[in-house]
This record gives sequence, structure tokens and C-alpha cells, in this order.
Amino acid sequence: QVQLVESGGGLVQAGGSLRLSCAASGRTFSSYAMGWFRQAPGKERECVAAINWSGGSTYYADSVKGRFTISRANAKNTVYLQMNSLKPEDTAVYYCAAAYARVGVVVGLGEYDYWGQGTQVTVSS
Repeated sequence: QVQLVESGGGLVQAGGSLRLSCAASGRTFSSYAMGWFRQAPGKERECVAAINWSGGSTYYADSVKGRFTISRANAKNTVYLQMNSLKPEDTAVYYCAAAYARVGVVVGLGEYDYWGQGTQVTVSS
């Protein structure tokens, strides 16, 4: 079992930045591949970024490449999502997720075992 708690969401103007954090408790954090997903009203939940257990491999959705950066600090049991140059279309609830005992990057929503409660990100134009 692992518990995930996101923080760092809020309201920001277009062009601004936010950093989301996801703190994990429970099993050894480095046993998990991690991902950040988002879900806007009326849309499906999508993976925006993912990272493998060591931080050596990452994935980004095309819509956020060059603007978002995922990273992790295994010693702190935390994964981060740095979001720069935010756009109104980035507005969504952002969720972190954990996939147990996966070697590489995990992108599929159904492959994740645990989810946080989500944090709202709103980007005003």
C-alpha cells in the first residue's frame, strides 16, 4: 500500500508557473514508477508526464513538452511536476499516481495501482 498526497495547485495567470508535489507514504518509494495525470471537465484523464523508479527515464505528452518537467526525490518520497508557461488549456485537476514494481516509464492509466486525491490547477487568460 502507498498513500499519495498532492499539493501545490492553485490559480495562476497564463504564462505563469506552478510546482506540484506528491508526497508518498507506505512502501519503499523507489519501488514505484510515478506519473502525473490531469482531467479537465468533460474530458478523459490523460497522462501528462511519467518517470521511472530511478528518475533516469521520463515521458511527456506532446501538449506539455518543453514546458513541464517531472522529477523525483526518492530520499524524500516525493515526485514533482514543474509547470512553466502555463496556458488556459492546462486548467484541470492534476493527479499523481504510482505503479508498483515497474521497470520503465508507465503511461497507461490502467497500469497504475494507486492515486492521489487530486489538486486543482486553474490558469486564467
